[in-house]
Order: sequence, then structure tokens, then C-alpha cells
Amino acid sequence: MLELRHFEYFVAVAEERNFTRAAARLHVVQSGVSAVIKAMERELGARLLDRTSKRVELTDAGQALLPRARAALDAVREARDAVDEVRGGLRGTVRIGTLTSVGLIDVPALLGAFHREHPNVGLRLHVSPRGSVGLLDWLADGTLDLAIVSAPGRPPAGIRVRPVGARRLELVLPAGHRLADLAEVRVADLAGEPFVDFPAGYGNRTVIDKAFADAGVQRHVAIEVTDIATGASFVREGLGVAILPPFVVPDDRTGLVIRDVAGADLEWPLGLAVSALRRPSAAARALLALIDEKVG
Repeated sequence: MLELRHFEYFVAVAEERNFTRAAARLHVVQSGVSAVIKAMERELGARLLDRTSKRVELTDAGQALLPRARAALDAVREARDAVDEVRGGLRGTVRIGTLTSVGLIDVPALLGAFHREHPNVGLRLHVSPRGSVGLLDWLADGTLDLAIVSAPGRPPAGIRVRPVGARRLELVLPAGHRLADLAEVRVADLAGEPFVDFPAGYGNRTVIDKAFADAGVQRHVAIEVTDIATGASFVREGLGVAILPPFVVPDDRTGLVIRDVAGADLEWPLGLAVSALRRPSAAARALLALIDEKVG
């Protein structure tokens, strides 16, 4: 017979894609996780996971089971939440998606304030190598409870995004660049320039790609990086120009020149995303309320 523990172990392995990490997350030995998964597969009469030396992948049966396993855990969590709220204390874990650099929200200060008010709630931060698109996918499949994202345009079905703010992206040039002394830089002036940029799926990449498409100008991305905070350093080293949010450019700007790109829509939005289909846990609702208070 399947028990709650089976679902907890299966979801942990499915999310971590690794038995060792899942065991660490569950605070049990790896052999115990393997034994539970094997017991599940015997009970259900189907293989749930394909195991390799480096990675674990869900089979078709595992893919079908995962949302139902999460739903079972959510139902138990809601029951515990109801009891905890009556007892006057929140417990559980909030899984938060965030970007490598946020700027508009002081995430450590926000989570510090939350922890002081709710010390029994665990906080798990997740950053996706696919940027905001990856965070939204994790939110949709239940991996995350909420996410700080940059998602220009309409959000995916089943996701609600509340705007938090926006910053205008600025052109960052190496000192001595041919455009550094222009009184006004336009998108057309950047034709043929090598760019330092971020992979498709990052909100700033989406904004920049659209601005160039609107202007009918092709763009050459010479190097892709995944940590937005390092973008200006790559520009300083002569690897290309970049269009970045101003808060990731070092204050001293040594070796760099900052210019506005006239006539281009380069507003980089930041929002708070939640599922429109699932009710957040009591702990997640408390964190959302704190964000509304501190940021909204």
C-alpha cells in the first residue's frame, strides 16, 4: 500500500533528478530512498524513473504520477496548515524562485524579516539556468510556491504575475568605444556590434530582442552568460557591448561608459508570480503578505 512517505520520496527524487541530493534533502540515507522508490514501482507495477550514472529521468509513468503525488502532499500540507494556524504558529517550507540578481527587491532583507517572524518555516531558494522561463515552468508544475521573475508580455496559462516594478536597461560600452562620444545612440547604431547577453528565457534578453526586432536590426550575440551581475565585467574585458539593468553596473564604472538607447522600449519588468490554479500554503501566503507590505 502506498503511504505519504512514498510520495515524499518520489517527489524529492523527481525534483532533484538525483538520489544523493534527494536523500540529503530528506535527511535520510540514499539506500533508503532507493528502497522506497523500488517499493513504489513494485506496488504500481511500473518503472517510474530511468536511472543513469549521472542523472535520473522520469518515465512516462513517472510523469503521470508526479502531479498526483504533489496533489497528495498538498492536501496533507493544507491539513497541517489548518492545525498550525489554530495553534498560532506556521511551519513547513516555502520554495521560492528568484533571479541571479533582482535589484528592485532586497531578497536577503525580505527573507530575514520573514524568518524572524516565522522561525519554524524553512526557506528554499531556486535559480533556474533558463532564467524566468525556467522559474515559470517550475511554478506551473508545482516545484515552486512563488517566484520573482522578469516576464514581459502575457504570463503562461495558469500563472498570475503581479508587477513589482521596472528598470530601464542601459547600453554598457567599454571605454574608448566608437559610440562612447555620440550625443545620442539608437538601435541602428548597434548593428554589427558583438553583444554580451543572456540565454533565451531571461527577461532582459526578451526585452532586448524585441527592441531590435521592432527596429528591424539584426543582432549578433557573441557570448552568453548566465549571471547578470557579471555582464559589465565581460564588457570591460572587450568581449562585446551589453544592455543591462543599471543596478548590475559597478558604481565606479572604471573602464565602462553608460549610454541610453534613444527611441527603444527597454523597460525591464519585475514581477511576483504565483500559480493561479493552486492555493498557496499558509506559510507561502504569509510570505506573499510580507512582500505586499514591504514591496507593494
